[in-house]
Parts: sequence; structure tokens; C-alpha cells
Amino acid sequence: MLKDLFKKQRKYATITMPSEQAKREIPEGIMQKCPKCGTIMYAKELEKNMKVCKACGYHFSMSAPERIRATVDEGRFFEYDVDMLSEDPLGFPDYRKKLKSDMEKTNLNEAVVTGEGTIGGYPAVIGVMDSRFRMGSMGSVVGEKIARAAEKAVTKRYPFILFSASGGARMQEGVLSLMQMAKTSAALERMHREKVLFISVLTNPTTGGVSASFASLGDINIAEPGALIGFAGRRVIEQTVRQKLPEDFQTAEFLLKHGQLDMVVPRTELREMLIRLLDLHAYGREHG
Repeated sequence: MLKDLFKKQRKYATITMPSEQAKREIPEGIMQKCPKCGTIMYAKELEKNMKVCKACGYHFSMSAPERIRATVDEGRFFEYDVDMLSEDPLGFPDYRKKLKSDMEKTNLNEAVVTGEGTIGGYPAVIGVMDSRFRMGSMGSVVGEKIARAAEKAVTKRYPFILFSASGGARMQEGVLSLMQMAKTSAALERMHREKVLFISVLTNPTTGGVSASFASLGDINIAEPGALIGFAGRRVIEQTVRQKLPEDFQTAEFLLKHGQLDMVVPRTELREMLIRLLDLHAYGREHG
């Protein structure tokens, strides 16, 4: 009896591992883990916060439809060039199959959605790249849609707001993809001559031929916090210059510090910033 009174208590609890059946009953996608700080959160809560981690401010990728819903006034977006589809000019192995797969996965026809809508009541031409489709790579259709959107902006005298998210030029289209850099830049040059506002919003990632062309040509260049922005990869540059690059190299904050960006704006504040800029430039037009 005395032995039972002074019996050492276990300091740990028995952990029962969930069975395979229980695991299968938990719906997939209900929780999301932040890749930066490791915080686990409900997916619905993350969506309510515009896919920004409340713990560390990490910005998750947004699809083109999500970005449009978060930016434009409700029900005020009208898409351009919906039926424009990519061809396979080089006969690249499995390219058509990959395009079809991405169309089914994303419910988009290409890596950019363009159209017009209102933001805070101000009309604008809007383009949004989607990294789920061929990593947002720029092929002939992407370049053509962006150039046409710029031309629409000139014709209608609407500001053009373009959200970039891209791995660069699309290798499956070779030199035709590289030509889109010149095409889109020429269309933006016409906007500049006609004094039509172009706001470029660079998101994570904006790299390669996209960063070297239209993404960097805004009258105002904005980026989301922590966005990877650059042309070549860090390792390639380090091997070329034979120097160790700073830890924050090719981040939005690094580019802001060195004058390549005008501002870095958190996603939760971006719509209000765009409205302020549109209001400012609308006032300027009205007063000469």
C-alpha cells in the first residue's frame, strides 16, 4: 500500500497515432503551412488575409482570378482576347500536351489574363500573369495579349496596370518568345509618347525576359514584399562576377534600396495604393 502511495508518476502522455482511415477522412487543403516561418493556418483564414501569412508577412502566390477579385471593383472586369491560344511553332516535344494540361489545371487559356475594369471607380486596363501556367513564361500569345492591352489603354486613354509573375521567356517557342520583349516594350513606348499611365506591379517571382522588358518599364514600379526579381539566377551571376552576392540580392527590398523600384507595398494595402495613384493621375489629367 505504501509502495502505491509513493509510486513514481509518468511524466509523459500516451500518444495515439491516427489511423490511415482517419488520415483519409481529413479533407485535403484545409490547412496550409507557411514556407518561411512554418506557421500552420487554416486555408480559409489565409484566403481572407489575401494569402499573406499573419505571423511573418510571407506573400503566397495568387492566381490570376484571385488577383483580379482582390483588385478590381466587384463585377467590373471585362476580359480581352479570351480565345487566343498558343501554337507549337517549333514542334517542341510534348509542348501541346503540356499546354492542354495547364489549361485543364488552371481553367485559363494562357499565362496572362487581360481586360478592363474599375478600381475604386477609376477605369483601367489590367493584365495579370499566372505562374501556374507554364510558370508564367512569356510565349507569343502572352506577348501579343500584353501588347494589345497596351494599345487598348492608348485608344481608351485608360491607365494600364500589369501584375507580373514569370520565370521568363518560354523556351518551347525559342526566338519567337524572345521577340515578345521587343514587341511589348514598343507598345509601352507608344503609351509613354501618348502620356498614358503604366503601373507595373512585380510579384514573386518576376525573372528572365519579363523582368528585362515590360515589367521594369512602368512609370511607377511597385513590388510586393520579399518578391524575387531579377534576370539571371544568383549562382550564374556569382560564377560570372566571381563574387559573393548579398543575402537579400534580387529581392524587392534590395531593388528598392538601389533605385530600381519606386515602392514596396504589402498586398493588403496594394489596392488602396493603386486607388490613390489613379486618383492622383486623374486629377492631373483634369487640370492639365
